[in-house]
Amino acid sequence: MARYKDKDSGVALVSFNAKWVSWAHTIVAYTAFLSALVVGMSLHFHKIVKNQYYGYPDEWFPSVSATIGDRYPERSFFMVFIAMTSGPRFALVALWYLLTARPGQNLPKFVAAMGLFRTFMCGGWTYVTSTDDHDWHDIFMISYLVATIPWTAGCLALSPPNAKAVKYRKYIATAFFTTIIPMVYFFIQHKIHRVAGAYTTYSFFEWSLILYDVAFDAVTALDFDTFEIIVKDVNGLSKGLNSPHQSTTILEKEKSKAAAGISNTKFSWSQLFDTIADVYHGYVFWSMLTSMGILIWYFPLWHMGISGYEAFVMSTISPLFLGIRRFRAIVVRNSRFFHLLSLVGIIAWKVTDPVYRLSAVGFGVSVACLSWVATISSESTHESRLESKLLAWISGLILSSAMKFAWRTNNPIWPIMNANNGGHNGLGLGLAVLAALWFTRHLPLTGGTPIVNRKNGSSVLAALGVGGLFFGLHSLLSDTSTMILWAWEGYPVRGPLSVPHGWFTMASMTAGLLVSIYTPKLVNTWTLFGIGSIGAATLTLNANWIGYYGALIVAFYLMAVSIPLLTAASRTSPATTFGVGFLIYNFMVLFHVWVVAYAFVPGGPLVREHTDWIMVTTMLLIGAGVFNLISQDSRSHGIRPSAVLSHHRKYYVLAVGAINIFFLSMAYMRFPTNDYKPYNEESRIMTAGIWTIHFSLDNDMWSSEYRIGKLIKELEIDVIGLLESDLQRIIMGNRDTTQILAEELGMYVDYGPGPNKHTWGAALLSKFPIVNSTHHLLPSPVGELAPAIHATLDMYGELVDVFVFHSGQEEDPEDRRLQAEYMSKLMGSSPRPSVLVSYLVTKPLKGNYNTYVSETSGMHDVDPSDWDRWCEYILYKQLQRVGYARISRSTITDTELQVAKFVIPKGTEKEKVAAINGDADTRNRRTTENEVPEGWRFPAIFRGKGVRGHRYHVFNEPRYYRSL
Repeated sequence: MARYKDKDSGVALVSFNAKWVSWAHTIVAYTAFLSALVVGMSLHFHKIVKNQYYGYPDEWFPSVSATIGDRYPERSFFMVFIAMTSGPRFALVALWYLLTARPGQNLPKFVAAMGLFRTFMCGGWTYVTSTDDHDWHDIFMISYLVATIPWTAGCLALSPPNAKAVKYRKYIATAFFTTIIPMVYFFIQHKIHRVAGAYTTYSFFEWSLILYDVAFDAVTALDFDTFEIIVKDVNGLSKGLNSPHQSTTILEKEKSKAAAGISNTKFSWSQLFDTIADVYHGYVFWSMLTSMGILIWYFPLWHMGISGYEAFVMSTISPLFLGIRRFRAIVVRNSRFFHLLSLVGIIAWKVTDPVYRLSAVGFGVSVACLSWVATISSESTHESRLESKLLAWISGLILSSAMKFAWRTNNPIWPIMNANNGGHNGLGLGLAVLAALWFTRHLPLTGGTPIVNRKNGSSVLAALGVGGLFFGLHSLLSDTSTMILWAWEGYPVRGPLSVPHGWFTMASMTAGLLVSIYTPKLVNTWTLFGIGSIGAATLTLNANWIGYYGALIVAFYLMAVSIPLLTAASRTSPATTFGVGFLIYNFMVLFHVWVVAYAFVPGGPLVREHTDWIMVTTMLLIGAGVFNLISQDSRSHGIRPSAVLSHHRKYYVLAVGAINIFFLSMAYMRFPTNDYKPYNEESRIMTAGIWTIHFSLDNDMWSSEYRIGKLIKELEIDVIGLLESDLQRIIMGNRDTTQILAEELGMYVDYGPGPNKHTWGAALLSKFPIVNSTHHLLPSPVGELAPAIHATLDMYGELVDVFVFHSGQEEDPEDRRLQAEYMSKLMGSSPRPSVLVSYLVTKPLKGNYNTYVSETSGMHDVDPSDWDRWCEYILYKQLQRVGYARISRSTITDTELQVAKFVIPKGTEKEKVAAINGDADTRNRRTTENEVPEGWRFPAIFRGKGVRGHRYHVFNEPRYYRSL
């Protein structure tokens, strides 16, 4: 009894009646369902009441599943509140067990187990909707309903002697099970007999079950009224008191061990500003590094081959010069000067000449690598300061990824950005200067000479690890949409989307970083390396959600291993570890390019399409670094780091937490509305276009997405194929032009074959919903891979197929012949009206042209009399073509934009269209603009000199064709 009384004499911090647990559960659970219902009825009424057979007005009330699982934002409302319900739910089950448990009785344990099982099953059918996986959703739902039976019966049997509570339980349980009978009946009427309105009636009974289910558990408030929940400090630590049984020193030591020293650190504004400045300085480093590839790419892009400017990729190996002891001492002692000097890479946006701009960025990257490596090498004698600098370096990547998400895969301080295309270079430079000054305000602890001994491990193994790590971080994690697009397979959507699922990548990166500093012993194991390797294999070999699960493992592992690997590397020779490490990174970057550019580079065919080799090599390199870590740990005999190591950590936790909140806020702002409308809906016009966008770099080395989008909007293009659109590689900045265009123009988008499919890209943007799409890699035995998209669109209630295709090079005639045969058969396989927007590499009426335009394909040329074509073509069938125009490119790209207008026929119009298309003379008979309806006409602003360098050219005006 004495021990019990001692505990009872503690300080009560919080106390409240247990009934509030029941009330919290009830209120939040009802809020989850009812908020989803209200939001859904307000925003998507006609969509959520529609079922597979009927819509409004036959059906006018939504089912539970349609309300909570089909659409944003109601689904999000439901998931957030149901997650909040889980805490009170688990507490409710635990309190019920405590209330009903009796010595020697097993029924309370069984009922509690059923309560827990129901809770987990609720999570199952909540977060795995029927749209995600119909079978598993049903399994979870059925399991939940089955478990409800013993839970309800058990609660009735175990009810305390509270007459009011027992009465309510009986009434609610009776109503619940009685409601199932008519609900099943009306479901059969809907599903089997297809009775109009039956599903609405069924929905009312389904919602009644939800209300009864939550109400049944709400009755526990009457029983829990006798419970008091008290949070008590039995030793008085919360009041600054000491336990009579242990000395203050022992208690503080144990607390420090448990909390890694964080709780010992008082909040410091100076430390907070240190962290903010350091993370931003890290962001500046990653911004320069990720921009350099784009600027290098500009030159081989225009040279159509190796240009010589690729040598700038070696800018990163500047740490090799730190092998010169005197030079290393100069860099370390003048750290502030060198960090500020590296900002030349940010100022580069002021340089208009592409060669000089690349030179400035290359110089900035070289000095940045030099100064960062010198800094962490000089800090290697002080564990806390070293870890702080490394956290800043890696957290800078997290901030860079978040900023790219906010700017839709561009970075606002890149030198390809300016005030006209979304850049904020001036502001970014000003902050960069302040961050560099703050970052270097503490003097280095050494004169630049690292303490090297055998316990620090192998410099060569560390260099291998650094090379693999930096390549993995840059190629996979510098943009949160990169690995999502690896998993993309087309419509219907079966995997993650860049918005909003990019946050899952960000969350995995954040979790990995935190694990790397709080549980390093978990990271420095072959077990975790094996898990990371499995994730890499899963990402490489699978698509959709399965592939993305592997991506999340890779993101977690790369971040988790980063701090330990870089810590070990900093304690060896910086010239060897980082100089050679960045050299290996550079070779990996080139390897990464060679697998797709094999047709243009020496030795390319040897590594053609071998992204799998890249992934294996990356993991082997990291594995070498892990081997070094494990060997180093074994030689250190378990020596623990200093207790003062973690005083800075909580500030980095706050920093990455703030970045995640920023990311989520932007994800909310960017969430697609999916309510897009074509430009000329009343005329049933579909305007189709084809454009080779030259990887969204204009002739002057500026990002061109907004210029592209403005022209598409002014031409009122409803469906457009974009070629040379895959930018998700290091040399292209890991960008995605389609995100910007889709959001700016209000269009659905199919990215096309992902970056792991080794093409230059083919994408589709559409004002019309994309019902289905498949991706094709056409025969290319010699040259570059030829990508194609076959999509089915819902145009004014009619299904129309759209093909986007990029043929092989002129130098590979056999490739082009095989591709023409493939596409001809693919187009011919569709019985629906179709349009091909393409890059064919053939002369009109000659060669492969006659394979594309043939009886096999059933396609017609948009204008056979247009003899001045070689690359871009538009073909069609079973549609009424009414207009065709060619618009000059200005300085956006190296290729014009071709556009055609079609009327989508309906009813008896289809027969008339078929008759016209069957006769070439009738089909190609032209007319004047005045003779076609207003809604069929091309914009007048492009006549004459046009605008911004865009005008109707070749014919100098649009061409129109006779209507029905």
